[in-house]
Amino acid sequence: MAALAPLVVSAASAQAASGSLAVTTLGRHGGKVPTTVTVVAVPSGQTYSVKSGKRISLPSGRYIAMTDIYESATDGAGTDTLGAKVVTVSGRTSVTLDARQGKAVKVSLDTPADVSGPARISAQVCAATVSTMPSAFSVGGWNDAGALYAIPNSSKLLQFGYLAQWSGNDNYVAVKNTTGIPAAPGGSVKRSNMATMRFSVRSGTQMAGQHDIAVQAMPKTDDCTTDLMGEVHDDTAPYSATVHVTPGTWQPRDDIFASNGDDVGGGFPKARTLKAGQSATQSFGRAVWSPLHYLPTVWQKSVYFVPDALIGDPDVGTTGADPTKETVVLAKAGTTVKKKTLTNWGSSDDTFSARIHSAGWYRLTVDAHRYRPGITFPAGMLSSRITLDWRFKADPAKSTVASVFLTRFLPTGLDTHNQAAPNSTTTVDVSAVRGAQNPDTKFTKVTAKSVRVWSSADGGKTWKAATVKHSGSTWQASVHNPASGAVALRSEVKDSAGGRSVETVYRAYAIG
Repeated sequence: MAALAPLVVSAASAQAASGSLAVTTLGRHGGKVPTTVTVVAVPSGQTYSVKSGKRISLPSGRYIAMTDIYESATDGAGTDTLGAKVVTVSGRTSVTLDARQGKAVKVSLDTPADVSGPARISAQVCAATVSTMPSAFSVGGWNDAGALYAIPNSSKLLQFGYLAQWSGNDNYVAVKNTTGIPAAPGGSVKRSNMATMRFSVRSGTQMAGQHDIAVQAMPKTDDCTTDLMGEVHDDTAPYSATVHVTPGTWQPRDDIFASNGDDVGGGFPKARTLKAGQSATQSFGRAVWSPLHYLPTVWQKSVYFVPDALIGDPDVGTTGADPTKETVVLAKAGTTVKKKTLTNWGSSDDTFSARIHSAGWYRLTVDAHRYRPGITFPAGMLSSRITLDWRFKADPAKSTVASVFLTRFLPTGLDTHNQAAPNSTTTVDVSAVRGAQNPDTKFTKVTAKSVRVWSSADGGKTWKAATVKHSGSTWQASVHNPASGAVALRSEVKDSAGGRSVETVYRAYAIG
């Protein structure tokens, strides 16, 4: 949940006013320290930015002046002191934020033996009453425990939030929010009162192998801890990592980096709400990556298709999809209505649309490849190509989502490189799903009547039918694996409306 950016007005552009304010910032030894001060009007939330010691013209009224007083040190171990004051501006007004009044932010953990070194603490001071999102009006800093301070202030117009992190074999992350800045900022954390989130990061499906896994705080009601982030692990996949967190709602995230350091993707899966003692597992990069979301729709006498999230991580959702280039063809009775090649790289608005003039059975095919200019894809990358072949009824006079399906494949028993053993048998869980669509179009009810599955060991030249068993809302396919290479998977779903959905994932998983 990203905070909305407040309107920031520079000192030079502050409107004609009946008062002025100058903020002096002093360091921990009493000398003046230059900072940038954030000034927030109460209760409007209009925000100004001004250099310390400089006078800014303001309308008379009440304001919050806040800043991070950072002081460097010759040994590189600088200090941060967060401070804020509520001030009434009338005429020429001056206020001082003095780091010598700051109290160390102390957070304790009944520390396990594998943790070494002090906690790393991120903290911020927020204007609490000017917005439903106080974290949008904040100043923050981060440092090691013992080098981060906060100046106490009991005003209810302020909030103080921190995230403390200890690193060892596992990570431990704690967050806390308070009204006002406490006289003794911090707190104590017991491991027995924490929840656990485990990460499983596999290789083979992503553009790059370097993964930065983190958790972000997402309180139910936005406060001064919102979006404070603790890094869990940064390494080349595959790997696993564990973080213990204070109870609450947490957003897992995965940032993927190429060898040149460029951020080439990642994703934000569903946030997890955890109670003390609970645990959850979040996977990234698990095969098979496949289409996640959009189905064809009929609207305003045209067939539409949004070619987004065609190759994505089903454990993450649409934010975990890679850009693609695809050829989309709409046909009726063997005659092409329209053919177009699209790419969603650099644009989320590239859409296929084709005017139709009569009701009947239509066929929409999609042939998508991963595509990103300037990126060299890893050799042997999985889910490198996806094809879809949909047959459905369409009537230009009726707006509706086509009665077709997407297939999700989940091979069981793969290793952390998404590989099955040579000459083994892999059970593939198969589900037929229909994603959320444009609310302006009717979502017709349709059920999957039958599901068939095939596998290919030669890149799709030949196909072998798999044995499929129906169990509840899913199907299980038994796939006989080759001695080497990769396995492609194909499914066919026939539905209650007479439609047919065929999906193919090339290089669905590897043999190792």
